[in-house]
Amino acid sequence: MSDNLLEIKNMELKYGSIRAVKGIDLSLKKGEIVSLIGSNGAGKSSLLKGIMNIEKKSGKVIFKDKDITKLSTEKIVSRGISIIPEGHLIFSSMSVWENLQLGHYQGNNKIDIKNIYEYFPILEERKEQKAGTLSGGEQQMLSIGRALLAGPELILVDEPSLGLAPQVVNNIFKIMKRLNEEGYTILLAEQNVKRSLELADRAYVLKTGEIIKEGSASQMKVKKWMYL
Repeated sequence: MSDNLLEIKNMELKYGSIRAVKGIDLSLKKGEIVSLIGSNGAGKSSLLKGIMNIEKKSGKVIFKDKDITKLSTEKIVSRGISIIPEGHLIFSSMSVWENLQLGHYQGNNKIDIKNIYEYFPILEERKEQKAGTLSGGEQQMLSIGRALLAGPELILVDEPSLGLAPQVVNNIFKIMKRLNEEGYTILLAEQNVKRSLELADRAYVLKTGEIIKEGSASQMKVKKWMYL
């Protein structure tokens, strides 16, 4: 039995003739935060979509020693992986509470909406408000809340700081640290190298669909080399 929670083996993902992910291997152990860092177009989002089978890929995805490569996205979520996609995942015309209720419906009752309100009190204040009228940071909180309601062991987070004010970014990263301390494993795709390495245990650097560097976050912070 492997001590890895997630293993990716030789993943390839194409959009037409464009190879967005080129034979990537990576792994996460339970309880880690692992960052994928790289510029726009490096393949970070495509890799996360490949794990969730949102985009078709080749290679292997192993989760808790089980091959989930060909499972539907819905079944992958039921196995214990949730994704918080770039640009949030909300239904704009529905209320905050209705969005959370949908997430709760898909979940396995490990966590409920009142727990989400403990993480994000502002969502309880805004529960009757249309989700599309929330600020960018509040929409990100709602997207995280919906993902948590699925009861995941592993959370894939795609560009959580994109387009948000610095103070909001600080709050989002504090929440991810807290979630990790409470037992969630996190795979984080993020362009903000400094913040990403401050949060992570380990990191993989991606460039044009390939891993060009990997190691502990502390090692990468010490080495002042050009990642991107």
